[in-house]
Amino acid sequence: MPSYAAIIDAFAGTGLTVRGGFAAGPEDAGLPAAPSGAPCGAVVLLGNAGREMWPHFLAGRRDEPHPLDAWTRRTVEPQAAALGVGTVYPNDQPYQPFQRWALRAEPVAPSPIGLLIHPDYGLWHAYRAALLLDAAPDDLPARGDRPSPCPTCVGRPCLAACPVGAHADAGFDVDACTAHAGSDAAPRCRDLGCRSRDGCPVGRGHRFGDDQVRFHLAAFLRERS
Repeated sequence: MPSYAAIIDAFAGTGLTVRGGFAAGPEDAGLPAAPSGAPCGAVVLLGNAGREMWPHFLAGRRDEPHPLDAWTRRTVEPQAAALGVGTVYPNDQPYQPFQRWALRAEPVAPSPIGLLIHPDYGLWHAYRAALLLDAAPDDLPARGDRPSPCPTCVGRPCLAACPVGAHADAGFDVDACTAHAGSDAAPRCRDLGCRSRDGCPVGRGHRFGDDQVRFHLAAFLRERS
């Protein structure tokens, strides 16, 4: 079983970041088995935070469907095999609860627009894969106890920034969002990126570059078409 430090070393320089983990409990009985065939004993999350991933992805990108998912697999699988751990991905079926896992792995919290907010990276992060271990490493860090920045945010600018008010207490109006983002109406979200995400003041220094912002918005629109 690899140590947490060994997992960090394995993914150093790949563009993917080790995002914490947790020991599996009774609520995780539906997890795929670890490579040994034993029930999964721990989950360690991998993802991107800030701008580090993007140049690595561009260097390894191929002309293929779902290029970011494909690049992620090519990056993760050799390292996972060398570590002797299993893998699952957000788009694998049956779908795994990556958002709930993230809440157990590190101090993120739901934001008013639904994305998980990180106290340092704000909304500029994502989860790309999970490693399945036989048991929790002895050096697996605790989740950490840091408060969400949202309750003390004045004016909730993330909500005010949406040009069609797609985020409300009743939930996310995905149809309104898609209709505007796919149109030429100002502000052109497909060029500028999600206005609500940009409206959040937390982690502004970690904002994705313009090319990455447009890439993710285009992928969202393709999924909705």
